[in-house]
Amino acid sequence: MTNKLRYSKIAAGTMTWGSWGKGLNTTQMIALMQHCVANGVTTFDHADIYGDYGNEALFGKAFKESKIARESIQVVSKCGIQMTSGRENTVKHYQYDADYIVYSAERSIKQLNAGYIDLFLLHRPSPLMQPAEVAAAFAKLKSSGKVKQFGVSNFTPSQIALLEKEVKIEANQVEFSITHLNPMYDGTFDDCIINDRLVMAWSPLGNYFREGNEQNKRLKAVLEKLAKKYEVNESMLLLAFIMKHPAQVMPVVGTATKERITDSLKAAQIQLDLQDWFLLLEASNGNEAP
Repeated sequence: MTNKLRYSKIAAGTMTWGSWGKGLNTTQMIALMQHCVANGVTTFDHADIYGDYGNEALFGKAFKESKIARESIQVVSKCGIQMTSGRENTVKHYQYDADYIVYSAERSIKQLNAGYIDLFLLHRPSPLMQPAEVAAAFAKLKSSGKVKQFGVSNFTPSQIALLEKEVKIEANQVEFSITHLNPMYDGTFDDCIINDRLVMAWSPLGNYFREGNEQNKRLKAVLEKLAKKYEVNESMLLLAFIMKHPAQVMPVVGTATKERITDSLKAAQIQLDLQDWFLLLEASNGNEAP
């Protein structure tokens, strides 16, 4: 799957680097970028809306000052969500006319000081999407060298098929974790494997560390045993679980902590035994495999 060789096994999710999370200053952001690259995390995941449309500029300033070579990283960004915070909209909505898609990509490139975007995604599907408009925008961005590859985020296989009436979709970023297994069962991953799409997973740890529900209590009992067996922590096992799927899932790890980024990359080296993977699946579902 040559489509996937351009990117690191783990993507650094930048959503919480700015005002929506840690509020890193330029110096801190440079240090985090350099730590990522030094440890093999070279793919950085963005969206225009992060930080109320402000994160990309903060990253871009830090990236420029970091002196990190552009060709040593891969930049992912998304467009299409029109929020009421950060812009003068009266209602949250989605916009995918050709001019707006091109404008969004060019704005992100400028804000990020990136020169080009490696992978540009439509952030969420809209009922009003017109495949020809999307195709026209993608063709213009591709021919100008401003975007290398195109994809979507949070799209179903049928919504991708709608777009592929006019244009090739090379990636799908979806919610996937041990507490949110839908893409394994609803055809999303089947579609990605069949069509050689890059799979990216947002919220790859799910709600395991946030909620004390019965599902997570079952998972904790198994994870504690496996953590001792593999000599790793629970977060690493949660990532190893989703990365074992044949779709070759790339977790988007939304942390601004250096140690957690390092641990996340180590998770890619864990080879979960088949039965251990199914033990975790059983704990998540609350019943044995049918």
